Amino acid sequence: MSDPTVDGPTDDAPAEPSAPDSPTDVSESGTDVPSADPGVPADDGLDGSEEQDDEAGDPVLDVMAVLEAERDGYLLDLQRMTAEFANYRKQADRRTAEVGGRARGDLAEKLLVVFDACDLALGHGADGVAPIRASLVQALEPAGLEVLDPVDEPFDPNRHDAVLHEPAADGDDTGQVVVEVLRRGYAWEGRVLRPAMVRVRG
Repeated sequence: MSDPTVDGPTDDAPAEPSAPDSPTDVSESGTDVPSADPGVPADDGLDGSEEQDDEAGDPVLDVMAVLEAERDGYLLDLQRMTAEFANYRKQADRRTAEVGGRARGDLAEKLLVVFDACDLALGHGADGVAPIRASLVQALEPAGLEVLDPVDEPFDPNRHDAVLHEPAADGDDTGQVVVEVLRRGYAWEGRVLRPAMVRVRG
């Protein structure tokens, strides 16, 4: 009769655990977790795109961009206003000069009667009036007065008023020429105050 303790295991002996079919690990909670591949680096959840997003969304850079845009806008406004003010100042200076010139011309035009009186007195032999007239002309010519006394000059209808005409001599093709000034004319800074009254030949 054989000894049951020697011949083999009894039914009460525990069975050996079988090897797992897959290389999965069993977590403490009983759920299968795939084992990590030692050849693949672990993913820490951060990639380059997230870093770029962090840089692009930097609030300091956003504020600097806004400030630079405002600075450029203010600079353009300043340059535009500076140019407009320079143009305005040039126009104002030109208008002031024109108004001043017209005012001085109006004053000179009022003095024409004085010149005419002097010329009339000289025509009647009052030679003592000549220095007075000469002094008045010398004082006003630097300011813009021009005396129109165009004897032997070509006739200019813009500056001369021809009241008498005489025919030209035979063979004379010089055109119309002023041969006598009946009354002097005057201009102020290129603007004719009164044309010269003349006699024209041709």
